[in-house]
Amino acid sequence: MTDERLSAARDPEQFRELGHEVIDRLADHLTAAGTRAIPVSHPLDPSGMSERWPADFRGGADPLALVNQMLAESTVTHQPRYVGHQLPAPLPLATLGSLVSAVVNGSGAIYELSQVGGACELALSKHLAARLCMPETSGGMIVSGGTIATLTALLAARQARAGFDVWRDGAHGGPPLALLTSDQTHYSTARAAQIMGFGQGGTISVASDERFRMRPDALSAEITAARARGQHPVAVVASAGTTATGAFDPLEQIADVCAEEGLWLHVDAAHGGSAALSPKLAPQLAGIGRADSVVWDLHKTLPFPALVSLLAYARARDAYGAFAQQAEYLFRTGDAGDENMGTRTLECTRPMLSFVAYLGFATVGADGLRTHVERLWELGQELAGLVRESDDFELALEPECNIVCFRHRPPEGADSDAHQERIRIAVNASGEFYVVQTKLRGVTWLRCALMNAATTRDDLLALLAALRSA
Repeated sequence: MTDERLSAARDPEQFRELGHEVIDRLADHLTAAGTRAIPVSHPLDPSGMSERWPADFRGGADPLALVNQMLAESTVTHQPRYVGHQLPAPLPLATLGSLVSAVVNGSGAIYELSQVGGACELALSKHLAARLCMPETSGGMIVSGGTIATLTALLAARQARAGFDVWRDGAHGGPPLALLTSDQTHYSTARAAQIMGFGQGGTISVASDERFRMRPDALSAEITAARARGQHPVAVVASAGTTATGAFDPLEQIADVCAEEGLWLHVDAAHGGSAALSPKLAPQLAGIGRADSVVWDLHKTLPFPALVSLLAYARARDAYGAFAQQAEYLFRTGDAGDENMGTRTLECTRPMLSFVAYLGFATVGADGLRTHVERLWELGQELAGLVRESDDFELALEPECNIVCFRHRPPEGADSDAHQERIRIAVNASGEFYVVQTKLRGVTWLRCALMNAATTRDDLLALLAALRSA
């Protein structure tokens, strides 16, 4: 019986038949989501997950039934009232790229196994680096998410600026290494520093201003203090669209400090990098072209399925400093490595991530994607305007992109933090919206990331009404 099932699972004709059914089901799901005919979320008790998804692997399950169950129990990012985490409603066309890549199943590390993927990756990364105003010497790659991109970039920064051979002598082969970053930076920066052996004290927090942007004067002071403590700073991580508030650090001034102090500048533009596609929004990224490395998550403010992240270097050769191992069975000694991405990426076997984004850019076009990004930014302003006009909500700060932090004024004497959490849980439990929260300097705020260009003003008005009702 097992062999019969395995043979059936390999059968192209069964794949054709089941594939048509799955695509039809997904198309129905997209239609229902777009017309708001299904809830945004389906809150389920985690304790019951083992009953709904049992560890029963004897075979014989109905694959279409499993697909239907997944759709029924998943948060619906295509529903225009999804305003939660930074996940887009991906273009259905782009998701087909994921299917094609999975069927081909090439390894994106080795050119011989992924000729098309490698070509797409080089073309896309070169185009996007130019959009970021990086120099002609720039080069990049597509990796599995911003966390891996940040770690990879900082490995290159460590090798380039440590002053000793870290690969040979280890992270402690010289003075204690450190990097500096805003107190609003994504947690992946501190995680990368600790993975690299910098220790907890190796990530130096730099104060942000009233708009949660890194203060260049504080950066200079922290560099001086670190050196006085015997630490050796090697890099600064600036943000272009922080996770909590969407703040854009003053990149020009930070680049000036890095140039003066001889430090590597890495810009985490995971969220805000898409502003580079719009002449209207690009000034927010002024100075990003002076960075030594940049990460841009194409699966955040562009409508592509996760994960597809650009890591771009100002000097393409710096990519090879991140990794120094040889693998003769994969890469020939002396290879230039441009075509073999495994010589400069953390992952070896990796999917052809680039094809998904290449398909989107090639079919929709950069201008079409520009209108998508501009609409998301407009939605941020629209929600902020509605909050300002109300007498029972308040903004944490004026939004710089599509992330809006605000809160409902609680009844007199009530705990404001507990109030925000309670109404958020109630609204999410209704399935009508999906909202998240954040803490800014110890205070709880509701946080919306407007990720779906189909979201309307009426949806935003309904959101505020639902929070009031809760």
